Amino acid sequence: MSKVLLVEDSLSQAQLVTRCLEKEGIGVFAVTSGEEAELRIKQQQPDLILLDVILPGESGFELCRKLKKNSETKAIPIVICSTKNSDVDKTWGKMSGADAYMAKPIDEKELVKIIKQFIG
Repeated sequence: MSKVLLVEDSLSQAQLVTRCLEKEGIGVFAVTSGEEAELRIKQQQPDLILLDVILPGESGFELCRKLKKNSETKAIPIVICSTKNSDVDKTWGKMSGADAYMAKPIDEKELVKIIKQFIG
């Protein structure tokens, strides 16, 4: 079973995404901050990271850059999923190393389609 690390500080958003992906047979483990994400990745590397931008502590952009610079995590696809939906935000996502960028509110079909591009 494919595993997605969901980095999302909104409980309702995390529940929505988890239900959506689990219906597709994708396992989800959720954390609420970049710091928690880094600890979780050390325990178990996910097949993909679904990352919010606005998080407590470091931003999703900062975490994305850090993971893409690390030789142990740079190959993990990162999909940024954020309410920040301007062209500037999408550019920051690409500059940070994100493999894809999705706007909230989440379209479940689009989310599944994007994730399956990376993990089959």
